[in-house]
Amino acid sequence: MSVKSETPVPIPTPDGSVVQEHKPKRSMSRTQKILFFATGWLIVLMPFLFWWNTWFGRHLSDQRLTEYLHDDKKPRHIQHALVQMGERMGRQDKAGKPVPDPAARQWYPDLIRLAGDPVDEVRNTDAWVMGLDTSGTGFHETLLRMLSDPSPMVRGNAALSLVRFGDATGRPQIVALLQPALISSPADGRVVDSDRPGTAVHQGGLLAKIAPSGSSAPVEIRSPIPGRIRSVSQPGANVSAGSEVAVVDPGTEQVWEALRALYLVGQIDDLAAVRPYERDLPDISNDVRQQAQETEKAIRDRSANK
Repeated sequence: MSVKSETPVPIPTPDGSVVQEHKPKRSMSRTQKILFFATGWLIVLMPFLFWWNTWFGRHLSDQRLTEYLHDDKKPRHIQHALVQMGERMGRQDKAGKPVPDPAARQWYPDLIRLAGDPVDEVRNTDAWVMGLDTSGTGFHETLLRMLSDPSPMVRGNAALSLVRFGDATGRPQIVALLQPALISSPADGRVVDSDRPGTAVHQGGLLAKIAPSGSSAPVEIRSPIPGRIRSVSQPGANVSAGSEVAVVDPGTEQVWEALRALYLVGQIDDLAAVRPYERDLPDISNDVRQQAQETEKAIRDRSANK
């Protein structure tokens, strides 16, 4: 039985005086309390379960890793397995020498197979992982083919991995990583929604929606790279097929990796793409600025010694 407390309630009398009447105050029943605490627990538990299921750092057993590599219905599972593969393949000894886990070789054929996966993010991660073991059979040839991938991020990661093989074939793709992505409209129409300039965006992030002429279904414009929106057409603007809709500047990590690679394989012609990152600007970190300066010096020294 629930306990009832009493709260005094003032009641006026005919002679003008006031008396206090104690009115019972209802408390929650046991069922209500259980529902209340269960709801609170779910509010805490659900974000944790979501994080746990999407966190790539969660260890996978060999059996689960094999299952994830073949889970075509859940690209996030494939990426999770690839990241775990990267950790095994990227191990180093105390001297910094690569010592890939020999047991990881059983999945190397899967890495080559996933180079043709339909999901950009999977191919992107796959290209990065194959660069961690230059002794992997078929990796070099597969990465060379990935230089023609339709995704600029996949082409860039394949080029970066090829540098580990001592192969500078992908140098143009590395230089492209330093340049902003120019996104064009796929059709004539009107912009009905768009993000704001200066907003950070991930690869595949929504930039704008366009209502094509003569069609009611809007077309989504997404970013091909992670970075920050420099400019984007605002709602109400009319656009034509092939015209520029948005410009996205590359993210810091992408720029950093490209500069490090050009430190090793860059040529004089690449300096035009490197120099903008030597400027003292708020959106360029000190680490990136210093790396750009060191990259230019390395390129000039290499050119002078030819």
